[in-house]
Amino acid sequence: MTSNSTTSDRLELYGHSFDSRLLLGTARYPSPAVLEAAVRRAQPAMVTASLRRQGSNAAETGASFWELLKKLDVPVLPNTAGCMTVQEAVTTAQMAREVFETPWIKLELIGDDYTLQPDTLNLVEAASILIKEGFQVLPYSTEDLVLCQRLVDVGCQAVMPWAAPIGTGRGPVNPYAMQMLRERLKVPLIVDAGLGRPSHACQVMEWGYDAVLLNTAVALSEDPVLMAGAFADAVAAGRAARKAGAMDEQTAAQPSTPVLGTPFWHHA
Repeated sequence: MTSNSTTSDRLELYGHSFDSRLLLGTARYPSPAVLEAAVRRAQPAMVTASLRRQGSNAAETGASFWELLKKLDVPVLPNTAGCMTVQEAVTTAQMAREVFETPWIKLELIGDDYTLQPDTLNLVEAASILIKEGFQVLPYSTEDLVLCQRLVDVGCQAVMPWAAPIGTGRGPVNPYAMQMLRERLKVPLIVDAGLGRPSHACQVMEWGYDAVLLNTAVALSEDPVLMAGAFADAVAAGRAARKAGAMDEQTAAQPSTPVLGTPFWHHA
């Protein structure tokens, strides 16, 4: 991570720039070794971690997990996963700042424990409190335009809308709203949750989204290391396609080589 970079196409968040436009979660991998290999293959801008992390064995939690994060040498983005109230989210963020020694926080405030949909009524309040306390807040939200605009209004310099509910792998379920959101908001937008295939990541990057955050799609694939690389390549391809400018769609076939009536070698 570097500040005030002059490189033209790095991901810019809160005055910091990152080489990668992929963020990677650290939960549900088959083993710590697989997690480490996946992170090294993907080379993400950040890895997310939660104070409430639960694993199937001791190696996935506690001191050994924190040692692994340090070993990876990738910036850590703590999150408030599992928080259901504003006070709970704020307290968890404050604890995370002490543990991870960083002002970065991925703000998750869950309003429904079935869909894990963000609490759209209280998310802005929580974000506002944390912004005032000096946090660099990346709020997990729905694709609702008004909600995302309110988050920007209270000081969030980036927003993380979902493409679909967490862990579903369905890809963008509301393309219209997501494209409208990208058109209307000028801050960085990071797609967080719901992507299942590299093609999904490529698509949202082609729409102009600035980055994607993945966990389940990589961790629960048959080969997480290979899938991490596939997503990293897809994100890069989508970004390149966005910068290149895709051709306009046509309603009828258009010849790729104009025909003038005589072979080109007969032309003077």
